Amino acid sequence: MSPNDFVVRGAEIADGTGAPRYRADVAVRDGRIAGIGERLDDAVTIGAATIDAGGLVLAPGFIDMHAHSELAVLADHDHLAKLGQGVTLEVLGQDGLSYAPVDETTAPQMREAIAAWNGRPEVEADWRTVGEYLDRLDRGIDGRGIAVNAAYLVPHGTVRMLAMGWDDRPPTPAELDDMRAQVAQGMEEGAFGLSAGLSYTPGMYAGTAELVALCEVVARYGGYFGPHQRSYGAGAMEGYAEMIRIGREAGCALHLAHATLNYEVNAGRAAELLKLVDEALDEGVPVSLDTYPYLPGMTMLAALLPSWSLAGGYGALRERLQDPGTRARIVHELDVTGTDGANGVPGHWERYEIAGVANPELRGYVGRTVAEAAGGQRPAEFYLDLLLRDDFGAGLLMHVGNEENVQAIMRHRVHTGSSDGVLAGDKIHPRAWGSFARYLGHYTRRLGLLSVEECVAHLSGRPAAVLGLTDRGLVAEGYAADLVLFDPATVDARSTFAEPRRQAAGIPYVFVNGALSIEDGNRTGALAGGSVRRPSTTAPPRARGARRSR
Repeated sequence: MSPNDFVVRGAEIADGTGAPRYRADVAVRDGRIAGIGERLDDAVTIGAATIDAGGLVLAPGFIDMHAHSELAVLADHDHLAKLGQGVTLEVLGQDGLSYAPVDETTAPQMREAIAAWNGRPEVEADWRTVGEYLDRLDRGIDGRGIAVNAAYLVPHGTVRMLAMGWDDRPPTPAELDDMRAQVAQGMEEGAFGLSAGLSYTPGMYAGTAELVALCEVVARYGGYFGPHQRSYGAGAMEGYAEMIRIGREAGCALHLAHATLNYEVNAGRAAELLKLVDEALDEGVPVSLDTYPYLPGMTMLAALLPSWSLAGGYGALRERLQDPGTRARIVHELDVTGTDGANGVPGHWERYEIAGVANPELRGYVGRTVAEAAGGQRPAEFYLDLLLRDDFGAGLLMHVGNEENVQAIMRHRVHTGSSDGVLAGDKIHPRAWGSFARYLGHYTRRLGLLSVEECVAHLSGRPAAVLGLTDRGLVAEGYAADLVLFDPATVDARSTFAEPRRQAAGIPYVFVNGALSIEDGNRTGALAGGSVRRPSTTAPPRARGARRSR
């Protein structure tokens, strides 16, 4: 027997399908579920360690459908933000911006472009392709692996940057062929689909036709398109309709990232979004979505800028901010017309909170809204000065959500859970450490919006189905032993906006690939995670201009 072989006795099993719980023992051998039942065969129990569940719920490990842990999993041995709340698989490469594929020029540019999300940990970034990044995850920390499993989406903005830089224009036919080839290569190397960040540069410069062309490639591999669409404020419904159109025209499965509706303009409009989703499903368009269970959102402070101001990259932006005429135009858009980066809504400076800075000398601003920090200065002018002083590394909390919309969307039949967790920064969003426990504690136990079984399905079986996994996401024989034991009476998020890095309560045991990673609420030394790759399919003919490596 392996040291990781064990039997969980007397568990209340919520198997990830949404079916009613049942009591049984579960045996794990060689990292797989070897048996389930009241009287298990001696062959799977003799010599195995025993864990008395004592009536705890045994569920499949939770799947974070929208995570920003690309560097954290390589730098943080414990990774308690996710393990501590029962997450055993994270989907990385989100919002169209991540660290592969890159070349010698774009690799450092990407590190700086998303430093507000991921920080600047000391990680040897020795990869260039998607496959090389996934190989790096398998090597993990000191060659031992990583704390959780990780899947990857090819990031559209990163691909666009590699093909045509930061230009605000449509691609040439040759550039589009290059992007299609990059997406095909990433899919062949194990990516599950394509992400997009259509309110971030350079992704926001893409037109619908460009995205359809790339999603056609994804569809041939059986992957999905996971967009951060163009607006979650003014124009949100038009943005969602465009994403559904892309899925329909490309014949590609669509997964709407952090599907929410923010600002007063969208209060109570969840039914309109869900009608769009239902109509697409009725037409046969495969649509799903994820949300995080909080009202505020979080991103980089620079994301509020108009897209045209970032054409050419951050060096060009710095020059524009130092030109009085151009700066005045940006201020006008921020305060009066609303920028595309700020969801088309004029500056809510009293709701935009500075969440973290790269320059230690600016830490006094963290936790204050832009309006508060500006003092007597015009908030938009202070905001631009802060970006320059912090070299565009600051993070942003946006207090713009709507609870009615959050609850309506999370009850939908194609909803899955996510954290959208940013782990770097002085004052991070508590969703990074609390989303899954909050679903189970606040929305399931306190509010009763979902049953325990339904909630577990939203967090495990349903996202596994979106990914197309056939051996994870359920408590079933033969499946990978990614498992979590939690107490339905006490499970809860303990992270708050004041103390965001607090481990979730009521989750005493977490197993990753059969290895005990959380025991009695404490982190063990296990590093049993690694890359999870899309099952290989017959590759279509390669697009013109395809390149195998960079």
